[in-house]
Amino acid sequence: MGAGNLRFDQGAHSMWPRCLAVVLALGAVSLAASDRPNVVVIMTDDQGVGDFGVMGNPLIRTPHLDAMAVRSARLTNFYVHPVCSPTRACLMTGRYNHRTRVIDTWVGRSMMDPAEVTVAEILGKAGYATGLFGKWHLGDCSPMRPQDQGFEEVLMHRGGGLAQPSEPPENERRYTDPFLLENGRLVQKKGFCTDVYFDAAHDWITRCHEAERPFFAYIATNAPHDPFHDVPEDWLETYRHRDLSNDGFPKTAGHPVPGKANLDRRARIFAMISNIDDNVGRLFAHLSELGILENTLVLFLNDNGPNGDRFTGGFRGRKSEVTEGGIRAVLFAHWPGTLRAGHRSDELTAHIDLLPTILEACQVAPPSDRLLDGRSAWPLLKGEKVAWPDRTLVIQAHRGDRPFLHHNVAVRTREWKLVHPSGFHRETFEGEPRYELYHLAVDPFEMEDVAASHPEVVAKLRAEYVRWFEDVTAGNDFLPPRIHVGSGRENPVVLTRQDWRRDEGESWAGKDALGHWRLEVRADAWYRFSVRRHPDDQAAGQVRLAWRDRHLEAAVEAGETDVLLSPVELASGPIELRAVIRGSEETWGAYQVTVFRVGER
Repeated sequence: MGAGNLRFDQGAHSMWPRCLAVVLALGAVSLAASDRPNVVVIMTDDQGVGDFGVMGNPLIRTPHLDAMAVRSARLTNFYVHPVCSPTRACLMTGRYNHRTRVIDTWVGRSMMDPAEVTVAEILGKAGYATGLFGKWHLGDCSPMRPQDQGFEEVLMHRGGGLAQPSEPPENERRYTDPFLLENGRLVQKKGFCTDVYFDAAHDWITRCHEAERPFFAYIATNAPHDPFHDVPEDWLETYRHRDLSNDGFPKTAGHPVPGKANLDRRARIFAMISNIDDNVGRLFAHLSELGILENTLVLFLNDNGPNGDRFTGGFRGRKSEVTEGGIRAVLFAHWPGTLRAGHRSDELTAHIDLLPTILEACQVAPPSDRLLDGRSAWPLLKGEKVAWPDRTLVIQAHRGDRPFLHHNVAVRTREWKLVHPSGFHRETFEGEPRYELYHLAVDPFEMEDVAASHPEVVAKLRAEYVRWFEDVTAGNDFLPPRIHVGSGRENPVVLTRQDWRRDEGESWAGKDALGHWRLEVRADAWYRFSVRRHPDDQAAGQVRLAWRDRHLEAAVEAGETDVLLSPVELASGPIELRAVIRGSEETWGAYQVTVFRVGER
């Protein structure tokens, strides 16, 4: 548990203090299960704010999500990060991702500090069953796995998605019949990945219901993230017969659909989204069949903007960009009898608000030793007349080992937005920041930059951003947490390129990439290493594993994929582990390394 002062920014409404007082008086666990709702959070990956029929898209078919939106209370000014790991860290902790060490999506920068306290940990201590199904993307190895952070039941893929270098090579180009980690054990499932996640969630929800335990289910799909080779064929066939060109979308206010349409790619993305929609319909049917629909809060959101140029309802931008199309999300909150169907709140809300909102809905107190950045939006969802003081939200995301002042950042208040869209895919920018200012109260689509005519607003918001940056980065070296080996919690430990520190190479996926892993050896013991070569690396050579002032070497034959090295004694403490394969002319980075603890010293 990390130290910190409680700063629960819930605004001036009065319901939460009363609720908190009751919980503290009774004890969170003492509440009867029937007095607390079940909670299901569904978050999709790379589905943009315009990828819903209810959001004005006439070409995509999302009847179940559209119906959910009609039956739900909605937050219509809801923000997320423009890329996935930062959004997930904010959702899980109620804190800005910079505080959690999660500043990027790969090569060690998306590993969340294990001292963070997640919504699953808090609800678990209050008597909830907790389950994750799908994408975690906050660290694949102990002590950063979901089961280390409060989830009892886990069915997940590694890293940022199936078919990435974090995955077993067997998952290359495999969204159907994927290999997944089920409570730490690698298993192969049957069916399309999204169907698999929802099926597993249904089974687990049934078991929780039969055991009379309230539950928190986090269903995080990796669809419609790329690759797009493997999608539901029935839906793909449907979209191949529809005109998905840019001209087929309505000429709404704001910005037109940008770019030249890749019709096949668009059809594949829409096919995955419609499959998600089918599964949302199945989930509601399952909750109804169990008789628990009226005691279950279901939240739906997308994690960032769309993965490509497509319809965004007039908003500017896409995934990775801090313009509105990259950071706007839907938030549907469904709870029959408690939340009024059709209610909408346009107050300024964000991913950091979900943890306190869920806790208030469940009548569970927030942790007393956490500095929370989010506010509970529960009164807004209930339609209560409460004060909601203006706030300054900051969304910043870019590549690199640490945040860089003024780089790719948006500063949002109820009325204004200051933005420096310097680009996600680089670590820094050159020259002085060129901020744009938009009066979103009258210009929600960022059509007219008014920075020149309102220098006082620019100065004010820029100063607030600098203060925020100094706050969230204070005392943080932004080194990723160390992966534990030999702890007894995970054996073997699979090290992948998702969590290594890349030293060089044009691409983390290429065989020429070189890197190392930051490890913490937790016990003096004997260990063995198995080195898996990159799928494109087939030549004969020499495997070399190095740490501290020691190394191991072994010959590798042409076509050999895995090399098991001799046992070695390791002393407890931190190490940096490097694994390479040396050929006659080239040196290639290992694809994965598996570490086995095999005996005591």
